[in-house]
Amino acid sequence: MRKSAFNPILKAVFLFGAMAFISTGCSDEESLSALNTQSSEDVLTRSVTETSTDSLFVANEVLIKFKTDASSSDKDSALSKVSGTVAEKILTHSMKQAGDNEGLLLVKTPENVLNAVGKLKKLTVVEYVEPNYIYTIDEIPNDSYFTDGLLWGMYGSATSPANEYGCGAATAWAGGHTGSNDIYVGIIDEGYMYTHEDLAANAGTNPGEIEGNKIDDDGNGYVDDMYGWNFADNNNKIFDVSTDDHGTHVAGIIGASGNNGIGVAGVCWNVKLLNAKFMNKKGGTTADAIKAIDYFTELKKAGVNIVATNNSWSGGGYSQALYDAIERANVAGIIFVAAAGNDGCRNDVLPTYPASYTNSNIISVASITSTGELSYFSNFGVKSVDIAAPGSGIYSCIPQKIKGKAVSAYASYDGTSMAAPFVTGAAALYLSTHPNAKASEIINAILSSATPTPSLLGKCVTGGRLNVSGF
Repeated sequence: MRKSAFNPILKAVFLFGAMAFISTGCSDEESLSALNTQSSEDVLTRSVTETSTDSLFVANEVLIKFKTDASSSDKDSALSKVSGTVAEKILTHSMKQAGDNEGLLLVKTPENVLNAVGKLKKLTVVEYVEPNYIYTIDEIPNDSYFTDGLLWGMYGSATSPANEYGCGAATAWAGGHTGSNDIYVGIIDEGYMYTHEDLAANAGTNPGEIEGNKIDDDGNGYVDDMYGWNFADNNNKIFDVSTDDHGTHVAGIIGASGNNGIGVAGVCWNVKLLNAKFMNKKGGTTADAIKAIDYFTELKKAGVNIVATNNSWSGGGYSQALYDAIERANVAGIIFVAAAGNDGCRNDVLPTYPASYTNSNIISVASITSTGELSYFSNFGVKSVDIAAPGSGIYSCIPQKIKGKAVSAYASYDGTSMAAPFVTGAAALYLSTHPNAKASEIINAILSSATPTPSLLGKCVTGGRLNVSGF
């Protein structure tokens, strides 16, 4: 049971639930009305007719999981129902290690996705079938810059009232707790600028790989994955100056170098960052998200000390395949920190994925402002959102393109995308001072140390905001 110390009621899971981004700024009354009058599948169908399908899932693609006893002829017969052709077989090392030797099939079909799903799910040889959902980043760009108090999110109640609603990291730093270079964090997002002046010192590398020899040294299926892997383009180039500002901003909140006389400081001054890039200009897909999650699970099993992954993205409906990937990470002992979403909605009523999955390793994070209020855009939920962290007016690293070259720069962004990495950094910070702590113990420490906050009463499981001052 998830977070039993705070919430004895499991989250509701609605198959084919409504999209996180369908109705920006929705009210509780609107959400309740939708669910009280229609089934969850009806809500999806209605939403698709009102919203371009390009924003929900990849057109003419489905993910199929066949039952283990399905024969080749059974599979061929099923695919023929939708004139489907196999575009890719997804069978990661983590799937095999979990006893799954069949994996998933990414299938292209000329049919409408919902029609294809409807036909295939009726077949007895199909375990499940679902759209290849598209996920987007949970960021609200903010072009305003601050002249003082830029890092309010790192301070806390022991400082001036202007900074009292930060996460308390500055107090931890003052106590000599600044992280550890043998702890890794996975960033599942866009790529990030690992050469940034404030990130280069904490840019992690795959210890099992030798750079530039064009050999898969650690046998994980990825050649020269020194800084991670680009699943969107299937190569080891994890950074593109034209597109990867979001991933870089997230990385800076987690682990920008501290006390180096430049720029900003992350929650952890010392940490190792690795990247699984699964997003490009069009967003990311379920298929690539699964491979990205399993990438870190495999590294963890190979001995890389990965404490958590940061997941500042959302979209799509319930995906059994994605749930299973998160569960494989759970079994491996990796915490999955997820942004709660930016629709101002109650996730208890209309789930936002992946934050609303019920895996016990998930921490779902809402956003608060520097005055302690729930950010206007932030999703919430007393049963399904765990904690809040700074997410409005957050200053961090970004790349800037000048004369075709990437230059280190900084900017202020808003979003639950910014709140989640505070919690990811907190997980790494706690492990640095409690090196034998299990994932469940780290999660409990983060949630049990939350500072009660009036604006969060009845809005999240803990009713409070992140406080790492004692970490």
